[in-house]
Amino acid sequence: MSKKDLIRVGVIGVRRGECFAHGAVESVGMKLVAICDSWQERLKQAEKNLNVTTYTDYDKFLEHDMDAVILANFFHQHAPFAVKALKAGKHVMSETAACSTVAEGVELIEAVEKSGKIYMFAENYPYMVFNQEMRRLYQAGKIGTFMYGEGEYVHPMSADDINRISPGVNHWRNWIPATYYCTHALAPIMFITDSMPVKVNGFVMPWTEDNPVRQRVVHSGDAASMIAVRMDNGAVAKLLQYGLRGHGIWVRIHGSKGLMENLRTGDRNMLRVVREQYHQKRTDPEEMIYLPDFPEHHDQAAQFGHGGGDFFMNYHFANAIRTGKQPYLDVYRGVAMSIVGIQAYRSALDDSNTLEIPDFRIKSNRAKYKNDTWTPDPARRGKNGPWPSILGKVTPSEKALAYAKKIWRQNGYTGE
Repeated sequence: MSKKDLIRVGVIGVRRGECFAHGAVESVGMKLVAICDSWQERLKQAEKNLNVTTYTDYDKFLEHDMDAVILANFFHQHAPFAVKALKAGKHVMSETAACSTVAEGVELIEAVEKSGKIYMFAENYPYMVFNQEMRRLYQAGKIGTFMYGEGEYVHPMSADDINRISPGVNHWRNWIPATYYCTHALAPIMFITDSMPVKVNGFVMPWTEDNPVRQRVVHSGDAASMIAVRMDNGAVAKLLQYGLRGHGIWVRIHGSKGLMENLRTGDRNMLRVVREQYHQKRTDPEEMIYLPDFPEHHDQAAQFGHGGGDFFMNYHFANAIRTGKQPYLDVYRGVAMSIVGIQAYRSALDDSNTLEIPDFRIKSNRAKYKNDTWTPDPARRGKNGPWPSILGKVTPSEKALAYAKKIWRQNGYTGE
């Protein structure tokens, strides 16, 4: 690939920028040219090691000669940065979540439509090998019509690990509601079945005081959540996410003609497919367990993180820019699955009553939500806004705060 064909990319977030530089250039023809972050010491190292221009001012960064921006800033701050980049004429790939309020979702969608630029939601879990294989089987009709699905992203961590990645009492990881981090569980289901969420019921599990992790962190949200989602074809999905014990990434799809799921034990990239084939001539074994290959670029993808998902995110983003066609994980899907987390928490606070997920592909649905800025963000929640926990305001114990500060100091963070 010639230099003129390279897509020049700037990254928000020095850590993500460094990771990007070591893979994307060779794999999909994108070149890192700029990094923006507030971490000045790390930026100096990146400038020297990667030969890129660095910025601490986002507006100045957007003036750099580049084609696209990758957003790897804080979870709850992606939409405003994306809108600004789109207005500056840049293509955007945004890490999860796409938006942290419903109003931001409306604004983001309209900014993408007005700009004519590519927007990709950087949700890597659909591109894991077993999820791509399930999509292939579903699209081939092997499983029939989607009826029920389950997605799990259960990711317990030690207190030390939690404190290392969430320095500061108001760091987003310390207050984000347990339903918000739902896209790793939902995105594979949507990708496999081409369905969209339309209604949700949210359920939240608070921390328990006998949990030794709880006693050492300053988390003011809840431990985990379960979300029931009604999809647009009538199917039902159950999403389970975050701080329960028993780490697992698992997807299960029931159709009218069969079942498929990745394994819970052993090699979790292996796929189990069950097709009883009642009243049909048998063409397959009733049950198969096998390790699939990626449908394309297997050798390249297998070298990248998140089970190959990181390769395919960059690959599809680059292809979208070159063809001018929006990717599968476009702004509408990104906003919809992000809003599931918001509406599910609202539901949990309202005795788990049903709430809708508006279809913002229909412009007339947007007016009702343009000013919906409901948020538990400590910096924006307002006087009567929701707290991050279903229990209300949660204040960390002095012992937990002292322990967290000790870990923060060890890692160079000296704030509160």
